[in-house]
Amino acid sequence: MGIFADIKEDFQNAYNNDPALNSRMDFLFNYPGIWAIAWYRIAHKLYQSNFKRLARMIMGINQILTNIDIHPAAQIGKRVFIDHGTGVVIGETTVIEDDVLIYQGVTLGGVSLKQGKRHPTIKKGVVIGAGAKILGDITIGEYAKIGANSVVVKPVPDCSTAIGIPAHVIEKGRCKDPFMHNMLPDINKEMFEYLLKRVAVLEHILMEDNKNLLEKDLELENIYESFIRAMKS
Repeated sequence: MGIFADIKEDFQNAYNNDPALNSRMDFLFNYPGIWAIAWYRIAHKLYQSNFKRLARMIMGINQILTNIDIHPAAQIGKRVFIDHGTGVVIGETTVIEDDVLIYQGVTLGGVSLKQGKRHPTIKKGVVIGAGAKILGDITIGEYAKIGANSVVVKPVPDCSTAIGIPAHVIEKGRCKDPFMHNMLPDINKEMFEYLLKRVAVLEHILMEDNKNLLEKDLELENIYESFIRAMKS
């Protein structure tokens, strides 16, 4: 399949799956992510054919028009959809497989100035939430989901959900479930609630020698240890 067939498939994929798209005319004004991928495919072909300066020029103009920065050397698979798109950055050695969904403000960046592979590998079916940063030569497994504004610096297994700064895996083994941002847990809130309960228990222990309170404190300690183990896994 040639690059123009791939571009056609990119447009058709958006038309089939985006409920906000009511007419093909909408592509002209409201879908910078689609146009950025289209120009990338042309620039990538030129880059591979050693027309590197021309490829960089095309993507520079594309960045001005779409506010999406894609290096022409990056490897992007089929049916990759950048939704809304503003502020997306995709680095030189990034590898993105098929059927990946990327929301606005995502950075697929590097953490090293050395030559070689220094950007992420995003496996097929991954969903990356708005504002997420995935940094370094790490792999995001198939059908994984990255929560909005997360900062990912470690690999994420297949069929997992990762959230937070730095990101931690909170769910595993759920490949086909929809990505519901409003259903993601608030780790900071849960930790704060734990601390408040722990302080209250300790205050009661200081005031009176109560066996039940000691048992409750031990229960909270076990919950805390399980929480820390989950964050480290």
